[in-house]
Amino acid sequence: MAAVPSPIFSVAPMMERTDRHFRALARVISRRALLYTEMVTAQAVVHGDRERLLGFDAAEHPLAVQLGGDDPELLARAAAIARAMGYDEINLNVGCPSPRVQSGSFGACLMRRPEHVARLVRAMRDAVDVEVTVKHRIGVDELDRYEDMARFVDVVAEAGCRRFIVHARKAWLQGLSPAENRTVPPLRHAEVARLKREHPHLCVETNGGIADLAQARGLLGSVDAVMVGRAFYDHPMRFAALDQELFGEPRPVVDVWHVVEEMARYMDRWVARGGQARHVARHLLGLFAGERGARAYRRELGRLAWQEGATGDALRLAVERAFVADRAG
Repeated sequence: MAAVPSPIFSVAPMMERTDRHFRALARVISRRALLYTEMVTAQAVVHGDRERLLGFDAAEHPLAVQLGGDDPELLARAAAIARAMGYDEINLNVGCPSPRVQSGSFGACLMRRPEHVARLVRAMRDAVDVEVTVKHRIGVDELDRYEDMARFVDVVAEAGCRRFIVHARKAWLQGLSPAENRTVPPLRHAEVARLKREHPHLCVETNGGIADLAQARGLLGSVDAVMVGRAFYDHPMRFAALDQELFGEPRPVVDVWHVVEEMARYMDRWVARGGQARHVARHLLGLFAGERGARAYRRELGRLAWQEGATGDALRLAVERAFVADRAG
């Protein structure tokens, strides 16, 4: 089996967000972080448009695909397809609490069925030569004791899963929306740290509420890795020093103006392939979050990049109008 990429930092799978264009931005900011796709159902992979669902650029490695489903055969077929396309890791979603996912009997509700999750993992491991990992919640509904989570991990680990990414909030399958499930249940990172202490042979990664590099660095003392989601998406430049501070890279910290030009060139290439600039630009609205001129930048980018025939010049011009002209004045 090929060695699993084991960076100490990853960017979480996020529906409607972690498509190939956002991953291009993330890779400009960090060469070392492990990136994830959005969650893709096994059925869609097997029967759908694979290039649209799973297409990626070689520069995105290391890259994991996150699959959703509860059918061992379908998941094994989807995992094999993803591996043949070049993905470095296959991840199973056992954390999403949305009603749509529950209706398919996968996501967080699978935490109630650890033996079945073990069967799913075993089927996928038999189909691929890379690691199959599991992203799950710290608990679900009334099954929210540390002992419940530890039993889940023990059962699934018996199937050969060696890496567990734990969202350190429990999920309520009824009564809370998916958005509320990301913020309302309290964070319990200490229990993820305990899981690592008691399972030193496993790779344990913690996720949830990590806002910046300082928090990530603090948590790394007690787990193997950290996963950051919305903070990276909404404030990407907070993580500009990621490779230097967490991975010890000797290269200079990435500069926002470098990111702008790299993403403008990426937009040009995407448009040349027949894509639309707005598909890229929507992921760049937070590039200057918290800076003076950020509102003007978002306004200009939203206006320019959504025009027919827009290219990377929409990004360049939005930045010039919001910042360069303002500084010159």
